[in-house]
Amino acid sequence: MKKYILSTLFALSFLAASANPLVYEGKSGPGKGKHVVFIASDHEYRGEETCPAIARILAHRFGFKCTVLFGLDEEGHIKPGSSIIPGTEVIKDADMLFFFIRFLAPDDKTMQPIIDYLDRGGPVAGLRTTTHGFNGLKGKNSKYNFNSRNPDYDWGFGRQVIGETWRPKEGAGHYGKNHKYSTGMFVVPEHKDHPVMRGVKDMHAMCGAYSAVPIEGSVILGKNQVLDSMKPDGKPLAGKPPSPCIWVREYDSKSGKKGRVFASTQGASQDIVNEGYRRCIINGVFWCMGMESKIKGDMNVDFVGSYQPTKFSFGGGRKKVKPSDLVGFDSPLLPEKK
Repeated sequence: MKKYILSTLFALSFLAASANPLVYEGKSGPGKGKHVVFIASDHEYRGEETCPAIARILAHRFGFKCTVLFGLDEEGHIKPGSSIIPGTEVIKDADMLFFFIRFLAPDDKTMQPIIDYLDRGGPVAGLRTTTHGFNGLKGKNSKYNFNSRNPDYDWGFGRQVIGETWRPKEGAGHYGKNHKYSTGMFVVPEHKDHPVMRGVKDMHAMCGAYSAVPIEGSVILGKNQVLDSMKPDGKPLAGKPPSPCIWVREYDSKSGKKGRVFASTQGASQDIVNEGYRRCIINGVFWCMGMESKIKGDMNVDFVGSYQPTKFSFGGGRKKVKPSDLVGFDSPLLPEKK
């Protein structure tokens, strides 16, 4: 028993030592002095690749400080979909929280800084599966679960903050089959002048579309079109009318402050290879923090360093990678371990 306890303590101490948050620190630009914290842990769509890629752009090109937190295994390797997320205490100083998560159930200590942040009404961005980001939370935190029917927080964090959850019977679920039908996205004409859509064009995503019915008060900026192939020039699939895929909104917080939100049902690692869509995400971050005057239609949103996304799938992703392997602007995202 003593040997088991010692080995467990060793494993936990090793995890703590190897799980220092990944930080990209910008030197200058409109984002200087602003701190964006990313939480990346989904099972399928390679949020662990999308998040550091976006973080590097924000830091290197625009001066933000970006901290990326990952779901990890017990040895400190990045594990997609893991609820072990060391470092959430840094959220207390965040100016924005950027989620790419799915069905997580963090322990109370990990979850509390997230709750504190939402209670103060901080700005939030959420991609793809973040609509159903939490599942299995217990006790007072159960209201954040994707399927919560708490009358004061109906459908949980997804619906109340992001603006939608996973509700297939209500029209919020898979819409285009992954790896068979890609997704075209277009700017809703009446919102073509919205700051988030400044300079955005020719959006195409590799993962299949979701359908969504964003909560009342959401401003739908973009809609999707299920295409009949994996190519940008694919034809619209019959029987699949456009559905909301990009929206902004404000959520109510315990403090009384309203927090700005940017949400998109796309965002897989292969999706952000498309410049138009990547630009939309960057613009969304600026808008959430009230920096819309700084959004320029020709801002440089090129990748920083080597970006080599993997084909998204359950059980996919690169193995035995630690956050420390991603330090610096030149390290590959994500490296292949031999």
